[in-house]
Amino acid sequence: MDFLSVCPLLIPQNKEKTMYDGFVSVCRLQQSPSLASFLVEFKSILEKCLQSNQASHPQPPPKFYSRLIAEIERLGWDRLVYIDPSFQKVHLKSTDAGERQHIIQVHLHPQHPREGPVCVTELPVAFDVRWSSHCDLEAVYHQFQQALAVYQEFWNLLDEIDQNTWVLEPEKPTRNATRRRIALGNNASLQIDVDPKHPRMLPECRFLGADHVINPLRENLNTRIDMWDLADTLLNNLQRLIDLKFPSPANTKKEDFSVECGICYAYRLESEIPDKACDDSRCGQPFHQTCLYEWLRALPTSRQSFNTIFGECPYCSKPITVKMPTSR
Repeated sequence: MDFLSVCPLLIPQNKEKTMYDGFVSVCRLQQSPSLASFLVEFKSILEKCLQSNQASHPQPPPKFYSRLIAEIERLGWDRLVYIDPSFQKVHLKSTDAGERQHIIQVHLHPQHPREGPVCVTELPVAFDVRWSSHCDLEAVYHQFQQALAVYQEFWNLLDEIDQNTWVLEPEKPTRNATRRRIALGNNASLQIDVDPKHPRMLPECRFLGADHVINPLRENLNTRIDMWDLADTLLNNLQRLIDLKFPSPANTKKEDFSVECGICYAYRLESEIPDKACDDSRCGQPFHQTCLYEWLRALPTSRQSFNTIFGECPYCSKPITVKMPTSR
């Protein structure tokens, strides 16, 4: 019996679905001889539903718990960050060579170790556990440490960028984030996407901002691309090829680059920041792509060709174009 199909106005209050809040239709109450008999019948229905739910989520056998405790003992309690009341979700921590702390979430199967666990990490690529019935938590942990060692150079190079430039996006980079949007000044920025397995290679680059600002920078990169030095860092290579010293927290403030959208007057629109600017050098007003698209689409003087709208800048009335936003 599906409890929520019987009482669709109830909302589960916990993951185990043992507590609910909401409303229950009382049509049955009119057919019951008394309120007490209705509540007894209602309690019986709830118990049957909960028993059915527990049957569909079998609990581990007793030896599961003793084995898990023994595995944690061998691994070391100092590496344990969290274990849930069911003993099926275990979080372990590890510190890499760069003194960065990492967490691996291990979701154990009730038939552990016969069935392998599901692991969640913040590695830049998927973490696949090699598992057999002879494996344990220590085997998972060692594989996690080996994976951390693979991405040391990737994190070192991105840490240098995070510490010495103004990263506009992501606002708080996680260890699995391969993309950075770096402020260049003058309402211009550079978005790079780094290959975690080959972090010293030239990353995928995309310039954002007014054309009169970013076109010379893009041209510099394209004409000097053969000067890319694999022995140098990402930051040094990018600055040398673009021929621009990136703004740094040492001599600038982030507010200098966090310019509001000229339409909604906000810097961040959900996860979006202004990335479209007027090409007129006397204006240069930035806009969210979504805001500018909706603004131009509402004007009868604008025209659209496929996914691009052609119109006038809301500030200076100079020609401006914007593409239809795509979900990120």
